[in-house]
Amino acid sequence: MSHAAGTEAPAGRRLPVGAEPLPGGVHFRVWAPRRERVEVVPAERPRPIPLAREPGGYFSGFVPGIGAGARYRYRLDGGEALPDPASRFQPEGPHGPSEVVDPAQYRWSDGGWPGVRLEGQVIYELHVGAFTPEGTWEAAARELPALADLGVTLIEVMPVAEVPGRFNWGYDGVGLFAPTRLYGRPDDFRRFVDRAHALGLGVLLDVVYNHLGPDGNHLKRFAEEYFTGRYGTDWGEALNFDGEGSAGVREFFLANAGYWIDEFHLDGLRLDAVHAIHDASPDHILAGIARRVRRSARGRGTLVIAEDELLRTALIRPVEEGGFGLDAVWNDDFHHSARVAATGRREGYYRAYRGTPQELISAVKWGFLFQGPGRAEGEPPRGAPTFGVPPARFVTFLQNHDQIAHSARGLRLHQITSPGRCRALTALLLLAPGTPLLFMGQEFAASSPFLFFADHEPALAGLVREGRARFLTQFASVADPAMQAALDDPGDPATFARCKLDLGERERHAAALRLHRDLLALRRADPAFRAQRSGAVDGAVLGDRALALRFFDDVGDRLLLVNLGSDLGLASFPEPLLAPPEGGRWRLRWSSEDPAYGGGGTPDAAREGRLLPGESALVLEPGG
Repeated sequence: MSHAAGTEAPAGRRLPVGAEPLPGGVHFRVWAPRRERVEVVPAERPRPIPLAREPGGYFSGFVPGIGAGARYRYRLDGGEALPDPASRFQPEGPHGPSEVVDPAQYRWSDGGWPGVRLEGQVIYELHVGAFTPEGTWEAAARELPALADLGVTLIEVMPVAEVPGRFNWGYDGVGLFAPTRLYGRPDDFRRFVDRAHALGLGVLLDVVYNHLGPDGNHLKRFAEEYFTGRYGTDWGEALNFDGEGSAGVREFFLANAGYWIDEFHLDGLRLDAVHAIHDASPDHILAGIARRVRRSARGRGTLVIAEDELLRTALIRPVEEGGFGLDAVWNDDFHHSARVAATGRREGYYRAYRGTPQELISAVKWGFLFQGPGRAEGEPPRGAPTFGVPPARFVTFLQNHDQIAHSARGLRLHQITSPGRCRALTALLLLAPGTPLLFMGQEFAASSPFLFFADHEPALAGLVREGRARFLTQFASVADPAMQAALDDPGDPATFARCKLDLGERERHAAALRLHRDLLALRRADPAFRAQRSGAVDGAVLGDRALALRFFDDVGDRLLLVNLGSDLGLASFPEPLLAPPEGGRWRLRWSSEDPAYGGGGTPDAAREGRLLPGESALVLEPGG
């Protein structure tokens, strides 16, 4: 393993690579260790300008008389001119010229913003292109007040690195420092973040450090060392974080992590599929990313959240305990069990889950359900003991971009289960002590699907379409030839258009919006639900489809009762967790059957804790 240190960038630069305006001109620096000659080709100059070779494989040079807005390419050994791997903007897409950007030209107004801390966060995941009809930063910023009013505290933006074509989920990013032209200019992104901070909202960015997209990736032309054949991923070549020549690769990605925090004032990163980030070195790249994010924040609070198919608690344990020092990790187990409970379907990766009340209780109390064994015979180990891990470190959800789209029609939860079950599971999500995540439109029961979409040139588009259909065959119902023939084409503009939210449904689906707003208000206002303390929740199975969670708090305990089945009498029930505080009784605080939420009303017996109506959730508190 070779981690020989790269040379330091010249004084005055913000990043070790890329084009940066300095007094009198622009300084260029690029890593191309196997090249003999690198020239910068500014659009405004008739001739290429040679860059000086530095130790460590870097080339750099200062070009006077140009500044922000100038367009340029790099020419390698006299051959084809290519965009900058660290370009801050690609106005014509990933194959076009790069543009010099001066981040200092934007005047921030968030000087008093303290950043974010994990406890108390409610995350809202959105895709900028599909969040509004316009699909721009400017349009998305106009909707931020509605999210603040809902009770969201943290926006998680799906990846925005430059991609080919007219639309893309973002996970095919190739210009990792360049916010895609599809949503506006870099300063439009800055305005979005600035506006969010003014409303008290933090902003996370989803970043992809496990592979690059298949079209427009020029990194290998600059350095073959960026990639390795020693590991594999499901999406292309693995990145080289621990092999020969990896020092420049690590520097590139660490710089990228810090760049988003520094130049865009972001409050942290969500790291995509970290199980596909391979690093056997003593200082794992994930630990380095966490350090770089915090250092770049200069005292502001930040979060680094991982998605990890292997469900490793080491990700969120401190470095001094052998962990990677990240802040939180997505909990797929909660979603998968809740999805089975809601629908009864156990296809594909849902086979390992039964959706029982005990599974849901265990997911609430302990985070991961699988804590060592694989979910099926022959699978690699998943999970690890979670004892002592604070519940806020587990991000829980009923919907996200992947889980909606990993289906035949991209339907949302309320479209594949009954209204009562959906309301009851929403209460479980939003009152449980994990860190809840909502996917855009979930709060108003959006009718728009969320499908996989990616615009590529015809030959690649055909491969993507075939690959997507093949991936979905793990679900037996989608493997049906008739269903395969009916799948939406990811490259069809109509597929993307169908996924755009109809924001008018906030008013037309007011009951669903009220449900989410009231539950988030209850979460904020009630100390028992707000606490997120380890060991402060216990649970009991009440029946085949029903459970109780008791939240212990000095101000008085709370009961959350969830029933996904038929009516259940509680008048004389042999379960200590249902016992009211000594000398008191339970009274109703909240019901999912409130007509304001589209419910059918709450009987008196339920108000007194003697009945748990079918397909409902109740919150009980001590009464006089």
